[in-house]
Amino acid sequence: MNIETYSAKETYDAGFAMGQEAKSGQIFCLEGDLGVGKTVFTQGFAKGLGIDEPISSPTFTIVQEYHEGRIPLYHFDVYRIGDVSEMDEIGYEEYLFSDGVCLVEWGNLIREILPEETVYITIKKNLEKGFDYRQIEVIGQYAVS
Repeated sequence: MNIETYSAKETYDAGFAMGQEAKSGQIFCLEGDLGVGKTVFTQGFAKGLGIDEPISSPTFTIVQEYHEGRIPLYHFDVYRIGDVSEMDEIGYEEYLFSDGVCLVEWGNLIREILPEETVYITIKKNLEKGFDYRQIEVIGQYAVS
């Protein structure tokens, strides 16, 4: 599934729509260059889950937990992970195999520990189509349901 957005609001709305449809136990891997809109997408996703508190990228804490929505959200940013074994230190399995929803930014860095049913979301810019244009590609079980 491919989604095209032409503003930060549309990128937020795409995340919102996916958050509304997210189910307990799902894992989403969010990929894209710095500044492409991963945090904006995540903010919309969280709102779609019913989370009203501010969402920011957990770059220095690796994972942020949000429990106020209809399903807990575990928001990872693994950009600073040097080695996959560092994920053991934070007890990643307790999050990935829980009743919450996991959204993992930079998940390509830990792909070998992500379950096969992970949904991969890649956000890309294309300046030829406009400064705020984003192509959002969704690959995985979400895309076919």
